[in-house]
Amino acid sequence: MSSILIKGGTVVNADRAFKADVLTQDGKIVAVGPDLQAPAGATTVDAGGQYVMPGGIDPHTHMQLPFMGATTMDDFFTGTAAGLAGGTTSIIDFVIPNPKQSLMEAYQTWRGWAEKSAGDYGFHVAVTWWDESVKRDMGTLVNEEGVNSFKHFMAYKNAIMCDDETLVNSFKRAMELGAMPTVHAENGELVYLLQKQVLESGITGPEGHPLSRPPVVEGEAANRAIAIADVLNVPIYVVHVSCMESAEAIARARARGQRVYGEVLAGHLAVDDSAYRDPDFARAAAHVMSPPFRPKIHQDFLWRGLQSGNLHTTATDHCTFCAAQKAGGKDDFTKIPNGAGGVEERMLVVWDEGVNTGRLTPSEFVAVTSANAAKLFNIYPQKGSVSVGADADVVVWDPAGTKTLSAKTQFSKGDFNVFEGRTVKGVPSHTLSQGKLVFVQGDLRAVSGAGRYIKRPAFNANFAAAKLRADVLAQTAVKR
Repeated sequence: MSSILIKGGTVVNADRAFKADVLTQDGKIVAVGPDLQAPAGATTVDAGGQYVMPGGIDPHTHMQLPFMGATTMDDFFTGTAAGLAGGTTSIIDFVIPNPKQSLMEAYQTWRGWAEKSAGDYGFHVAVTWWDESVKRDMGTLVNEEGVNSFKHFMAYKNAIMCDDETLVNSFKRAMELGAMPTVHAENGELVYLLQKQVLESGITGPEGHPLSRPPVVEGEAANRAIAIADVLNVPIYVVHVSCMESAEAIARARARGQRVYGEVLAGHLAVDDSAYRDPDFARAAAHVMSPPFRPKIHQDFLWRGLQSGNLHTTATDHCTFCAAQKAGGKDDFTKIPNGAGGVEERMLVVWDEGVNTGRLTPSEFVAVTSANAAKLFNIYPQKGSVSVGADADVVVWDPAGTKTLSAKTQFSKGDFNVFEGRTVKGVPSHTLSQGKLVFVQGDLRAVSGAGRYIKRPAFNANFAAAKLRADVLAQTAVKR
C-alpha cells in the first residue's frame, strides 16, 4: 500500500477553501482534515503556505493528431507528461474519423495511440458524416465505451465539416443517448470564401489567417448551433470560444434558460492577434490556430464570461506542430497546419492572469480548471474535487513561486511556446496522479502507460427522452 500525506496546506475546492491535511492511499483520497497522522511508510509532502487543489482537467487536447498533412509533435505520452508538469492530471482528447470512416474503427485507433499516456484520459468522438452506421456507433460508444460527448466541426470545408443535416441528426441522437453535443463554431462556407478572397488580394502570409476567420463567422456558427440545440432540447457545449460575438450568443441563450456551456482557451485569454503581424514567418505561423487569436478587447469579454458563469471551462486545444511542419504554408497561409501548445502552461497562465489580477478567486480557478469540466462530462467528484473517495489527482500550488515560460524549458516536444518569455507567479510544486508523485519541484517523473482510460457515464437519457416526447405531444395538442 502506498500512502502520501500532504501536510499543512489550504485545500481549495470549487465551493470553498479551508486549512486541512490530505491523505492518499492506493490512488484515492482517504482523509481530508486537520492534524492527520501519516501511516507507517507514508511519504509526507510539506504544503505549508501552499494550496492543495484538484489536478487540472484539460477538456480539449489533440495528441498525436494527423491533420493537414502533418502529425503533431506531442504524442499521448509526451503531451500528458507535459500536462503533469503543469498540474494537469487528466485530458479529454478527440477521436476524429475521416469522412465515411467508421466511428468505432477510428475510436479503436485512438485508444491504441493513447495506451502510452502518463495521465488519465478520455475522448470526445467527432461526427464528420452521417448514416445509420454512425447512429449505431454512437450508441455503442455511449453504452459500452463510456463516451458521453460528440464533437462537430462547423469549419474545415471539404474535409471534416458538418452540414446542418448532420448536426441535426447527430444532436438528436445525442439527446436520445444522454450525451452532450459539442461544436467548433465557425461558418466553414464563409471561411472558405474569405480565404480565397484574402489570397486573391495578395495576402499570403500568417497575417491573412485572422482576416479569413473574423469574429462574425464564429458568432454566426455559435448562434446556429445553439438554435439547433434549442429546437431539439439538447444541451450544447461550445469549444474554444474566442470572441465576444460567440460569448454573447452563449450568454443570451443561458439568460433564456437554455443549457449552453462555453469553453475558453488559455491562449485566447492571454495572447492577441498582433502575433500574426510578426515579421518572422516562423513566429507568426506558430500562432496559426482556429479560431485565431483576437484583438485584446475580446480578452476582457472572455474573462467576464468566466467571472459571470456564462463560460465554464478553460482548455488549450493543445496541438503542437513544429516550425518545419508550419513551413508547408510559407506561400499560402491556408496550408499552415492549425495548432499551438498549452497543456503545460494553462493553469499557470490562468492563475497569473486570473487570480493574481483579482479576476478569479482561488475557488473559481478550481471551478474553471477542473471541477466544471468534471461536472459537465460526468466524472465528478471522482475528478475535480479534493474529497474523500476522489481519485488522488492533486496539485500542490505555490502561489509565491515564479516561472518564465519558454520553449527552451518546456517538457512539451513542440518547438515554440505561444507564451514565450511570460513570467508567471503561481506554479505547481508537486503533482500527484493516482496517488503517485509525478512532478516534484521541477523533477518530472512521468511514466509511459501509467494513465488510465476514464469512462464517462451517459446523462439521464430516460429523462431527456421523456421531456422530448412531452414537448412533441404538447406541440401536437396546440396544432389540433
